[in-house]
Amino acid sequence: MSSDAPTVLSSQSSLPSHSSGTEKTVVLHNDSSIPKEVDEELTNPWDGYEENEMPEKTQSRPVFTVYCRLFSVAFITNMAVFISYAVRGYTSEKVAVVVVANLFIAILMRQDYTINLIFFILSSVPQSLAARAYHHGGVHTGSAISGIIWLILFAAQATKELAHGQEVVAQDNLSSINTNVSSLQVSTATVAVTYVILALLLAVVTFAHPSFRISHHDVFERVHRFAGWTATAPVWVQASGSVVWKVVLLTNDFKGGRSLGVAVIHAPAFWLMIILSVSLILPWLRLRRVDVRSVVLSNHAVRMYFEYGRYLKCIHSQCLNQLDTPIPGSFVRISSDPLFEWHGFATIPEPNMKGFSLLVSKAGDWTTEMIANPPTKLWVRGIPTTGVLTIAPLFRRILFVGTGSGIGPIASHIFAEKANHRLIWMAPNTRATFGDHLVDQILSKSPDALLYDTHKHGKPNMVKLIHHVVDEYQPEVVCVISNNSFTQKIVYGLRSRGILTLGAIFDS
Repeated sequence: MSSDAPTVLSSQSSLPSHSSGTEKTVVLHNDSSIPKEVDEELTNPWDGYEENEMPEKTQSRPVFTVYCRLFSVAFITNMAVFISYAVRGYTSEKVAVVVVANLFIAILMRQDYTINLIFFILSSVPQSLAARAYHHGGVHTGSAISGIIWLILFAAQATKELAHGQEVVAQDNLSSINTNVSSLQVSTATVAVTYVILALLLAVVTFAHPSFRISHHDVFERVHRFAGWTATAPVWVQASGSVVWKVVLLTNDFKGGRSLGVAVIHAPAFWLMIILSVSLILPWLRLRRVDVRSVVLSNHAVRMYFEYGRYLKCIHSQCLNQLDTPIPGSFVRISSDPLFEWHGFATIPEPNMKGFSLLVSKAGDWTTEMIANPPTKLWVRGIPTTGVLTIAPLFRRILFVGTGSGIGPIASHIFAEKANHRLIWMAPNTRATFGDHLVDQILSKSPDALLYDTHKHGKPNMVKLIHHVVDEYQPEVVCVISNNSFTQKIVYGLRSRGILTLGAIFDS
């Protein structure tokens, strides 16, 4: 950055630490390459920020986030279909197709390839839209909740039809002239399977409630995974069989005059279930155990290095794509016990270096175990998936704000050097916690970074401090990587004053 004023570093200087252990603040003058030591108490880059007056808030707290708006779109669309069915009439067969369609969308919105495609597409549109790409989970939850409501309706309708012996009419749609009309009745098996699916999906939704998901994340993950897998089999039986043309369940009694092949080809829910099932299975087809080199940075953090990579030849060119090579802002899932728990961490790829690294800090039993007993092998599945900071290169001037190990996803962009940026990194005992090597790497690429040591200086008023830097640096966007409560506080504190601010929404 060009400026007449000197660039001031905090006590975590980009220069190698002195053997004497004495911390110095260094000022690097733009007109001289010779460092000059100055009085630390007078030259902290944040000095005086508390005396600054904050501008009044010009925007109220949003009633609906983009996530909630996407949820509402999915839910209201379903309610429109519901009203249409209520006016025109419906059968359990029609409702079943809507159930499967909603579950299809919900699952697809959590698939690695789908998420990457969303970010890829939105990277080509105006920044205001692309910057909200990480709210795609709203479609997932909106469709999932709607699907369960439709399933409750289906269960009620199917039970009613069974109890009253109602028959539904199935028509041959293979031609414009219906030559084959048969009466079909919902079976006891269909109703029983429906209630099994409903119980499983209600368990998934209950344990996914934000308050429970945050406080008991491991339980949430296991219920989400195992109940979801268990529900898939009966949905296959129900959606592809007894409800939609009765292809599997009680086929001989309910397929009418159709052959099995014809019935399958013309069942919409069957094809939705095909894609849904492939979406669920695909990440597990890429399950593998890989080597990992672990470097313990302190009793609070460990940095893990991965060197694996798979190369696929492009179909229409001579280039090679690295399918497993992450991009700045992406994350991977790792595990020591692949059946029961998975943990997502931001990748830190470095230019001209094979593989990538992860920064794991103490935040629970699993991470504590990784630090105490560094692994040499870990399980990975799926592919690197785009995260909230993937959209950072769309902006020309970025202010990154990270706390603790939140430097991980930020570091990948700093190392890539694709955008003009400024960094605020707040952590206790930064060098003692994260090691000289990582800190020096960061400072070599971001020499004007503001490293705020909370152990030495106490916790600051971060909204004021960030606003102080925003006034000086004038970024197009502020990107915050921290815990949930801190992120929400900073995002609201800055957005309410008209500053574009992005932060993770912790929806999974």
